[in-house]
Amino acid sequence: MVVPTSLLALSFFSSFAVATSLPFKYSQNLLVHESRDFLPTGVSFIGPAASHTPLKLRIALSQTNPDAIVTALLNVSDPASADYGNHLSKSEVEALVAPSSASVSAVNAWLQEHCLSATAISPAGDWLQLEVNVSKANSLLAADFSTFSLPSSDAKAVRTLSYSIPAALKGHIDLIHPTTAFPEAIKTIGLSKRAIHEPVLPRAAVASSKCGSGTTPACVQSLYNIPTTPATNSSNKLAVTGRFGNNAHYNWLQTFLKKYRPDMKSTTNFTVVGVDDGNNDQDAPSVSEGELDIQYTVGLATNVPVQYVMVGVNWTDDGLNGYLDEINYLLSLEHPPQVLSTSYGYAETSMSYALTDKLCKAYAQLGARGVSVLFASGDNGVGCQDSNTTLFQPTFPSNCPYVTSVGGTAGSGPETAWAGSSGGFSNYYAAPSYQASAVDGYLTAHTSSANYNATVGKYNPVGRGFPDVAAKADDYRVQETSIASIYGTSASTPVFASIVALINDRLSVKGKPPLGFLNPWLYSTGKSAFTDITKGNNSIECNGETAGFEAVEGWDPVTGLGTPDFNKLLKTVGL
Repeated sequence: MVVPTSLLALSFFSSFAVATSLPFKYSQNLLVHESRDFLPTGVSFIGPAASHTPLKLRIALSQTNPDAIVTALLNVSDPASADYGNHLSKSEVEALVAPSSASVSAVNAWLQEHCLSATAISPAGDWLQLEVNVSKANSLLAADFSTFSLPSSDAKAVRTLSYSIPAALKGHIDLIHPTTAFPEAIKTIGLSKRAIHEPVLPRAAVASSKCGSGTTPACVQSLYNIPTTPATNSSNKLAVTGRFGNNAHYNWLQTFLKKYRPDMKSTTNFTVVGVDDGNNDQDAPSVSEGELDIQYTVGLATNVPVQYVMVGVNWTDDGLNGYLDEINYLLSLEHPPQVLSTSYGYAETSMSYALTDKLCKAYAQLGARGVSVLFASGDNGVGCQDSNTTLFQPTFPSNCPYVTSVGGTAGSGPETAWAGSSGGFSNYYAAPSYQASAVDGYLTAHTSSANYNATVGKYNPVGRGFPDVAAKADDYRVQETSIASIYGTSASTPVFASIVALINDRLSVKGKPPLGFLNPWLYSTGKSAFTDITKGNNSIECNGETAGFEAVEGWDPVTGLGTPDFNKLLKTVGL
């Protein structure tokens, strides 16, 4: 078997027939469902996988109306809609995304012919799990599961370059995973650390003495008018995604609060929920991310109950590092937290569009139920796809039109774009209607900018633009064994999430629903509550060429709509 190892190229849903002699109804006409011609850069073929190697295959069943959840999401999230704020219940969302009984019956019948059975693993039953060995999987899917080495680690993965399903199941199965998609190491996409005695990013005039000694709760409270008044509704919650090894230490949080929020009760803390056997190990050393996320949610969203959703490593979504497992956990709750803040992500090209879209629409399910889903945009500027190209690299999940992407700024009085703030345009998704005007405005201005020629052909001008908003990303003071200085959109995101959680608290007191999916509001009535960032860029050097985007008046793919003003945001929601 000879496998090329150049840039990946995916081919979906082709109609190449595969011969078979099996006498089963569903095995007489197999069609290639997904295939790839090349391996991702750095992945190498080792050899055929041992026939007894166990596999946990996930089957994504086709939904009766794949666009129904998006339509529902936009209806309850657009301030111009009569249904604005009328978020759906758990059962209503599940009814929208559930597969048809015909799809369930057809797939189960196919598996039964092979003496197999699957278990539903998502609340709506649109994901099934099947446990087989490599020999059975090869026979079932006309596949060739092999072992591959992964780049920059000793890890290996069992994958196939193509698989087939019966022609009769076209329209019933969206995809099967893990098959042609290769895993990528989980990343904190916006985090770097410096010792506090080192020089920090240059600032213009310091707007407030509260920011003169680094970014602290008092600094961002001053910049964005975040109140210190405690929240009062205990059912209004803020969830923070944690990953294995990124523990948040209770004692360091208490030390942080005593130093930077002495007005808060010393008993203020957070709760932990484990997914995939995750646990918040207090004896493990710090890796900064957990400390940062918890200290700047508990320390800013005063008295809002904070829940740390700690994702372990016993993933059942092989290659997705618990992303799907976490969302399925949250979707299984009758009353999920109203805000979810996540500081991790992937390169967009690390997953196929089909797999990306399944995850993206899972976030849409949360949004339709009134959850604000926020992700850090990333820490690599416009990004670089690989060593063989100068194409920009969008990030996932920020490329998803149904989440809010948070970019970064630096300095104060005034703030400028933080150079590491990832932003750009998706190659998978078109610009959604809620941001079309804003993106068009930027593209018009960009064509006359000095760096336009350096960016031509490196991004998709009709793609979903990100980030949507921004917040300070530089010189955060974080309590570990000593005070550390942290940089990145991993800091910006919990800050913005805390603002949303505090607004939700005030809405709840007035008997109003939570904000839910933010973007249609942000790009319409909400945009007047943001401070526009008009200086700076996110240019990087990519294979010998330096290029990127500029922060300009209006929305831009560096700082989005700008930075928030809490008081102005309250006015836009009638408070």
